[in-house]
Amino acid sequence: MQIIRMLRHVAVARGAVQAPSCWMSVLPVRCLGNSSSQIPENASFHSATSSEADPPRILITGGLGQLGVGLANLLRKRFGEENVILSDIKKPPNYVLRHGPFIYADVLDYKQLREIVVNHRITWLFHYSALLSAAGEANVPLAREVNITGLHHVLDIATEYHLRLFVPSTIAVFGPTSPRNPAPELCTQRPRTIYGVSKVHMELMGEYYYYRYGLDFRCLRYPGIISADSEPGGGTTDYAVHIFQEATRRGKFECNLKASTRLPMMYINDCLRATLEVMDAPAESLSMRTYNISAMSFTPEELAQEVRRHLPEFQITYHVDPMRQAIADSWPMNLDDSNARKDWGWRHDIDLPELVTKMLNFHGFDTRVAQTN
Repeated sequence: MQIIRMLRHVAVARGAVQAPSCWMSVLPVRCLGNSSSQIPENASFHSATSSEADPPRILITGGLGQLGVGLANLLRKRFGEENVILSDIKKPPNYVLRHGPFIYADVLDYKQLREIVVNHRITWLFHYSALLSAAGEANVPLAREVNITGLHHVLDIATEYHLRLFVPSTIAVFGPTSPRNPAPELCTQRPRTIYGVSKVHMELMGEYYYYRYGLDFRCLRYPGIISADSEPGGGTTDYAVHIFQEATRRGKFECNLKASTRLPMMYINDCLRATLEVMDAPAESLSMRTYNISAMSFTPEELAQEVRRHLPEFQITYHVDPMRQAIADSWPMNLDDSNARKDWGWRHDIDLPELVTKMLNFHGFDTRVAQTN
């Protein structure tokens, strides 16, 4: 070892190699640097913006969930099909394989994830692997592993290879003592679910890595996301997706939340566009690492009333799930997203009437005929 150290010092002195921030020992360790002087105002990020000559090389983890496939399609239109790699531990359907690269990636396998980043020359990483609110409560140990241990792997790898990292957050980070109407970015956060706890941990760790190591970490707190062509993943707001499926198939729907439960929601196209916009924003325009974004806020009854404008015979009944209701009651009714609108020009396009029209049309109901009748 003494000879090796002497050779290293000679090589560095002659300019043959660049001295790293910390030497690798005989045992493999995660080298994150040891400088405490990196501050966000002066941080020199190594990640490239999409406006530069070379497009980013993108990896999406947890890509077969509600948002990953749609995000991959949006990014491929912008940066090219081969520059966006979708990954998951599940077997992809054929239509996913037809639209671009897909690989197996387990965020709990640190070595494999590191190899993927190196072999595919990844520069942007979207980390979507997580167990959501209701699913997480059903299996807390697994949620803790995926949501927290998997995050630690991603943070370390993103820091080591100077990636631009996006990790979504959620309204689940708020708790019963948080302001509810609206909830600001900075307030008391005492969530009551493992999903919410893990996302608060993620926000703080991402901000810490930004201040401590200069990691280009970016995060959005999503409201409930409503999508037509992808299944929700076990969240408390899933009723706002299932209601359209049942309305067009059976003309009725049984809701597991109270009729008066108000929650913030967003159509998936707005959500994906916001994600790309914040990742594409110049670093100097961002005043914070985690932003609220919002579009609309409604109750199950208000949503049902809007559906009845197209399907007058539609009926909704209520069979409240105590666990989901308790979760919903601890979440905000609305989000204050004024900082996102000010800093990087965020605005939503789809409100409740347009949302209902789009969802019903997707499920085979012609809203133009209904309006004429």
